[in-house]
Parts: sequence; C-alpha cells; structure tokens
Amino acid sequence: MRPIKRLIQLNDALNLSLEAVRPVSRTEKIDIIDSPGRVAAEDVVSSLSVPPFSRSAMDGYAVRAKDTFGASKLRPVRLKVIEAVYAGSVPRASVVKGRCSEIATGAMLPKGVDAVVMVENTEKEGDWIFVTEAAHPGQHVSEKGEDIAPGVKIVSKGELLNPSKAGALAAIGRARVKVYARPKVAVIPTGNEIAELGRELEPGQVYNINSYTLPGVITANGGEALVSKIVDDSLEDLEAVVREYRDCDMLVFSGGSSVGERDIMLDVLERNGRVVFHGIAVKPGKPTLFGTIGSQLVFGMPGYPTACLSNAYVLLAPVLRAMARLPKREPQTVQARMGRRVASTTGRTQFLTVRLEDGIAHPAFKESGAITSMAFADGYVVIPADVDLIEKDEPVVVHLL
Repeated sequence: MRPIKRLIQLNDALNLSLEAVRPVSRTEKIDIIDSPGRVAAEDVVSSLSVPPFSRSAMDGYAVRAKDTFGASKLRPVRLKVIEAVYAGSVPRASVVKGRCSEIATGAMLPKGVDAVVMVENTEKEGDWIFVTEAAHPGQHVSEKGEDIAPGVKIVSKGELLNPSKAGALAAIGRARVKVYARPKVAVIPTGNEIAELGRELEPGQVYNINSYTLPGVITANGGEALVSKIVDDSLEDLEAVVREYRDCDMLVFSGGSSVGERDIMLDVLERNGRVVFHGIAVKPGKPTLFGTIGSQLVFGMPGYPTACLSNAYVLLAPVLRAMARLPKREPQTVQARMGRRVASTTGRTQFLTVRLEDGIAHPAFKESGAITSMAFADGYVVIPADVDLIEKDEPVVVHLL
C-alpha cells in the first residue's frame, strides 16, 4: 500500500487542471447543418444582401402608398389589379397611378410600389380592389439588404455557433464553415477485476461501467471520445496504451489511481510525464490523479463508478470545455429542503446525490461503487469542507444532473 501523501482542496485541483489547458488549435471545415454547438475558427462576412430583393412581408396588394391616402371603410379607394405575383416569380409589369399587383408573402415587389396593403384591408370585385385603410410608405415591405447587408460580419472567430447562426450562414449561401476540432479524449478502463459487456463474469469481476458513462460527459462538453479496450494492471500494458493514444489531447484512465499495490497509474505518470496532483479532499472521488505527458492532459479517475462520474462532472467537464473553447456551463439548480439529517466529513467537500420529491431532497448516495447513487438521483448537494452536518428540513441547493 502507498498512501496518498497530501490531499488538495477541490477548487485548487480545478484551478491547477485549468492552468494546464491549451485550447485545441486544429481546425476543420464542416457542413453548416452540423455546426450548432461547435466553435467558429474564422470570421464570416457577407458579400450578399439578404433579402436579395425588396419583397412583401404580407399577403395582399402591392401599391403606391400615396394612391391609398384618405382610404377608409366609408370612403374606400379603388385600384385596378394588373397581375398576381407569387413567391419565386418575377413581376412582369410596373405599377403606376391607380394600379396595383396582387402579391404573396415573400414575393418580389414590382417596380413603382412602396407599400403592401393586407388582404384583410381590401375588398375585391373582379379586376378591382377597394382599399379600406390607407397605407404608409414601407408598410409590410422587407427592403433589399434589410436583414443582412454586404460587409456585415455574420460569425466571429471563437464564437459558439447555434441554429440561428447556421441559418444566417445559409442565408448568405455558405454551405460550410471552419470550426475548431473537438479535443480527442481516450477513455482507458483499467483493472483485472472488470469485464467487457457480453462476457460471463469470472469470480471477483464486475462489468465495465466507466467506459459507458465517461463518453457521455466527454461528448456533452465538446470532446470526441475514443474508448480503449480494458487494460491490465501492469506497467508494460499501461505504458503501451499511452503510446497507442499519443495523438489524443487527453487521456482519461479509470481505476489505478488509488493506494493499492496494483494501482500503478501514478508510476506510469511519473515515468512518462509530470504529476500535478494526486488526491483531492472530496467525497466521493478522493484518489483522483492529474498530470501531463508532453502536451497531453492525463486524468486518473477512481475506478468506482459513482466516484468516477462525480469527478467527471466537476473536474473533467470544465477542463474539457476550456480545451474545446466552449463557454463555462452555468449549473442548473433548484431550491429544496433536506429529507433527513446528513453527517459529513469535515475537511472534505462532499457531493451528496439526492432524489427530489415535492421539494424534498432525499439522499440517494449509497457508496462510491454503486452506480445507482447517480442513476437514481436527480442531482447533488454540495456540502462544503467546513460543514459537518445538515439538519432535516434545512434549505439546500440541488445541482441538477
């Protein structure tokens, strides 16, 4: 046994991890349909006008506004309809005094008009309409370039793209956009005690869980997960897998970071890179390891599923977002009252998973090895390191999972 020499506080662990981040500089061109959630790696400036022509914003009649002045229900103005203009068609005639064109929403305005009268404000008799409400210049008209003018910056480098940005790119005819590549993250499960799904368990074995929880956290926070096969607890095998994934931006090991004689992830990191910290004053998740191998970030997560996933949320996710150039994610929280008295360990921050029912937070944590501590929880309560007791009915803030 090799005890963890010194625990650091969670905030210190997070700050040290973030200090080691180098945002990914690789870029790639992608279809704009895939761009929401990605970070732009270029400025995009429009060379077009949107809309590219002046068009109607309503179904009705394209008119010269001055021809309708004074119109009312008692004294309607009569105009002759010379053609119908539909979306996608080009007007054939110009509108002159006493004339108008029937027009559909989105259709190109004929020459000579400066307003559109809604169909609801007209009455039609044959080729004539009677306008019952005066129009003003520009009424129900979308002018050329009103939405986007040439020279307008649509996307800024470093900006998080969303569906509306994809729509703006489509509006100017851009089918592809340059974005920063997703950080590649190798998920490496370790330990002779875990088995792949589909295989019969040997005595003393449990199924591999962390390879199915960690990728979800990685993908949700801007990364691309590459999942390794299970690696045996040997220095040779662990160093071999480090070499195999040397092109990744981050390595995330699960298991092998504790204090048992076979927990040799610390040796691997010391031999091949630099240890930044080993051991955090949190519950669950104390035996967490972090360091670097060259430009790679390396996390050694606890093997126990709840401890592994808990630290993935509070450590791995923010570090990965910084690497992926994504903005910080603000936690979603709700107020609740604690369902029963809970004792904590002074000196360690505890993440107590809870189940919510009618505003009451019922503790769901069983132990670090129980995945249902997370799977059956709605969120978690952070118990600070200087708090040793939360009383029943005491107000708490629940961070939703």
